[in-house]
Amino acid sequence: MSNAPDGGPSAAAALTHLRPDGSLTMVDVGGKATTERYAHARALVRLPPPAAQALREATLRKGDALAAAQIAGILAAKNTAGLIPLAHPLPLAAVDVAFSWSQACVLQIDARARTAAQTGVEMEAMVAAGVAALTIYDMTKSLGKDITIEAVRLLEKRGGKSGRWHAADFVAD
Repeated sequence: MSNAPDGGPSAAAALTHLRPDGSLTMVDVGGKATTERYAHARALVRLPPPAAQALREATLRKGDALAAAQIAGILAAKNTAGLIPLAHPLPLAAVDVAFSWSQACVLQIDARARTAAQTGVEMEAMVAAGVAALTIYDMTKSLGKDITIEAVRLLEKRGGKSGRWHAADFVAD
């Protein structure tokens, strides 16, 4: 391992997906134990009042946006390895995408993923939440272009060497 001028590890040595010659590699997880893995991610979609109302009342011209976003999120989770470079394909046991309103015009999208594997499902949950949010945007954009997708973030993960983690401002389920 090479060292930086300050005596610590060099940037290249600290990066898990970077070879010494600068090329990229997928991390080898073959030696890791297969354990139960779980992740919960959330995205927020802030909508103008007419779009929020149409979404709540299921009166969008494009159809049932929540059903479309739910399917899009699940499909996205299943295809994460094809979307995120160097991500491992995982045998997903379950993916769930659910919706609630955190404010009158803020749709909360919660995505949960579960597997038994050698690496975690954080990316799958985050991709599911993000793609579901993008689908909501696509299906409501005719009612206002000032829709924003906010705070796509990991809230909780379980399993693997690092065990359980949750965001400091999140009460785990």
